[in-house]
Amino acid sequence: MSGDPRIRVSALLTCGGTVLLCKQRKASREYWLMPGGGVENGESMHVALLRELAEETGLTGLKLDGPIAIAESIAPADAIPRKHVVHIIFHAEVDPADVAAISSGDGAVHGHGLVSRDEIESIDLRPPIHRFVQRWRPGDPFAHLGELWAR
Repeated sequence: MSGDPRIRVSALLTCGGTVLLCKQRKASREYWLMPGGGVENGESMHVALLRELAEETGLTGLKLDGPIAIAESIAPADAIPRKHVVHIIFHAEVDPADVAAISSGDGAVHGHGLVSRDEIESIDLRPPIHRFVQRWRPGDPFAHLGELWAR
């Protein structure tokens, strides 16, 4: 493995019946992520997520719930580099009035989208937690989503 597991915090940002996602590209592949990123040394998960949300969406002052779920992305043994990411997922509701102003100061983000829960299954979502995103509602119990890897 290349180094220790990396901790990534993200937010399931809901706006009515939709979920706000960030589009990323690597090589010739496009995929979608929940906004978030790595926790820096000495930074709490909550502070890291608020920082990442501001960088990737421009949203500030969100009330975070959770964590609501945890998942791990562990690359196959033959993958180079071998990655291990621990995803800790929170939730926040986004005011529809704030959606129009969403922008990113993060060069890795190549757009944003409000995706209906019905459309989630048809997109390349990383980690592949489509079912969780479709079904989760405020008040649901904490979920351990297991080991996942998008191929």
